[in-house]
Amino acid sequence: MALDSGSAISVDSAVVAPIAKRVPKERVHHGDVFVDEYEWLREKTDPEVIAYLEAENAYTDAQTAKLGPLREKIFEEIKSRIQETDLSLPTRMGEFWYYSRTFEGKQHGVHCRCPIAGPDDWTPPKLEASATMPGEVVLLDSNELAEGHDYFALGAFSISHAGDMLAYSEDTSGDERYVLRFKNLTTGELLPDEITGVTQGATWSLDGSYIFYSTYDDAWRSDTVWRHKLGTPMSADVQVLHEPDAHYSVGVTATNSEKYLLLYVESKITTENWILEADNPEGEFRLVMPRREGVEYSVDHAVVGGEDKLLILHNDVVDGVKAENFVLAEAPLHDPTNQTILIPHRDDVRLNGLESFSDKLAVSYRRDAMQRAAVWPLTETGYGELHEIDFGLELFDSGFGANPEWEQPMLRVGVTSYITPMKIFDYVPDTDELLLRKEQVVLGDYNPGDYVQHRDWAVAADGTRVPISVVMRKDAEGGSGGEGAAPKPLLLYGYGSYEAPMDPYFSVGRLSLLDRGMVYAVAHVRGGGEMGRRWYEEGKKLEKKNTFTDFVACARHLVDSGVTAPDRMLAEGGSAGGLLMGAVANLAPELFAGILTNVPFVDPLTSILDESLPLTVTEWDEWGNPLADKEVYEYMKSYAPYENVEAKDYPAILAITGLNDTRVLYVEPAKWVAKLRATKTGDAQLLLKTEMSAGHGGVSGRYEKWKEAAFELAWLLDAVDLAGA
Repeated sequence: MALDSGSAISVDSAVVAPIAKRVPKERVHHGDVFVDEYEWLREKTDPEVIAYLEAENAYTDAQTAKLGPLREKIFEEIKSRIQETDLSLPTRMGEFWYYSRTFEGKQHGVHCRCPIAGPDDWTPPKLEASATMPGEVVLLDSNELAEGHDYFALGAFSISHAGDMLAYSEDTSGDERYVLRFKNLTTGELLPDEITGVTQGATWSLDGSYIFYSTYDDAWRSDTVWRHKLGTPMSADVQVLHEPDAHYSVGVTATNSEKYLLLYVESKITTENWILEADNPEGEFRLVMPRREGVEYSVDHAVVGGEDKLLILHNDVVDGVKAENFVLAEAPLHDPTNQTILIPHRDDVRLNGLESFSDKLAVSYRRDAMQRAAVWPLTETGYGELHEIDFGLELFDSGFGANPEWEQPMLRVGVTSYITPMKIFDYVPDTDELLLRKEQVVLGDYNPGDYVQHRDWAVAADGTRVPISVVMRKDAEGGSGGEGAAPKPLLLYGYGSYEAPMDPYFSVGRLSLLDRGMVYAVAHVRGGGEMGRRWYEEGKKLEKKNTFTDFVACARHLVDSGVTAPDRMLAEGGSAGGLLMGAVANLAPELFAGILTNVPFVDPLTSILDESLPLTVTEWDEWGNPLADKEVYEYMKSYAPYENVEAKDYPAILAITGLNDTRVLYVEPAKWVAKLRATKTGDAQLLLKTEMSAGHGGVSGRYEKWKEAAFELAWLLDAVDLAGA
């Protein structure tokens, strides 16, 4: 049944799926002709397109109406586990402790501060969630800012060095173009300065008279850095740096010492930095090292042996060998090329980050597919002994938290796992103590001992061992496989792009799956960052299919080892992980009972071929350039989910997108679902849900996010017959 209007219709009181009209449009590249019948859905302002999306929403609502009670139950479960009136752990900056509060019934956070007791006060105050502190001041109430808006996101929240000014930005549409505003924290006055169309961040000059920010071009690329003097109109702002090359984005930050400002220019594989004294905001930035294709580096300032130094983390060639997992080098402030290697390259360790302090360095790196944190003391003559912080966990994710003070005796550090709620410590390097300052509160009867997590390994088609993380209730009967054990329902999550690692983290919502007997697993496929730079390189461009076949190998391993079965297994991934879901749906639909995907990148070739689309050119370093290279075009076409939909049975699919998404346009899942609905065989459920006032990050407000999570979790449980559990 074809519906030119795109509307769902009622037959015998039952809402039936809208069938999108077909409007053939040829796409011709490298002699290949592809006829796209649903490209008309790209016209966002066309009432017929909106009517079609709303019809799909109506169909999804009708198909999932029976899950209403379960959604409400899961929402209440999530809500009941979270301490709604709570506050963050205070962080010292200057003469104040900064923290945020949440209140029961309020969607957004409230940002506050209170004075420190004295210069030696490094123990965060014990705050009461329902009581104010002596001297507490509300700096910004996001609930007030969000009033009257369907969507609200806070971007920048930047305090001047003196602590007297706040720069903050807000997005009320979901398109990630923010409005930057300023507040005098001494008087409470909101300044008339207003800067529109900016990116998320903002960086102060040392004296607080200037702010540096960046703006987007028409393709949503951050291409220009500006300097704004407080009290002047936006039209008087000075362009500090403009990057014309569409492969690159720009930004601005400061060294941890706050002594220098840094401009950075970066593509997916190349970086360039410029430096300027923060007390000379009208000065000229100096180039640290010129960009060279394939060389990435980051810069921080340190004082070593009484001398100012640049610490440079880079992946350039060292002693004739490419340092693909990065090295740490030291160089004189005014001679960045005169480098001494401090931490050499290792094949099994990926250096990720560095923060400098007056007497120590905080080093982040990855080993054995786990993110680790170490502290390196600075001595009067140089460097002490690097010490890795031991958290005593088999599977975990760790990292340094907010440490804004250049001189501080402790470092804030956090650790979590699939079964360990976030714990935040102050680490004391002098004594190797971990002082527990805050632990994520999980209300109810949650007991980590009721759950187990472990690492498993699958073998990919080319013999590569692929890690799988698995978590379940300890009493999940047959959950670990074995002779005579019954296969369990299982959700397998994957991403596998941009070198982004899927590290262990605790989720309150996930408990609603685990407590109903579902196993949760993560396939750490190539293209991600779990196993170092080589792991990423083997899952991008002309090796991208390894991402998909790795995921299939993990799924087959979980079936072959008896943990689950195809009619018991679900898959989930979003954004670039949605590309993975679409590819897997085409490759091995028989392995899954259902697939959930958020903002899925399922029409990659159409997008990457269009230079006018947001972010396209910057993506060529990740996927290749199909415009210029026929081999890349043919390779991408061979795996693009939309173009490879076939007349065969697919698992149940729920695709969720946002109308205002600027990263993965809503049209990709809309076209994909339309083509699936017209092409696939079988009667498995196929649903598209479009958030009509959201962007790439989905709905805003914590209660709305919990409701969205409940919607997804209920659908997953229903897909494996656990809706009544």
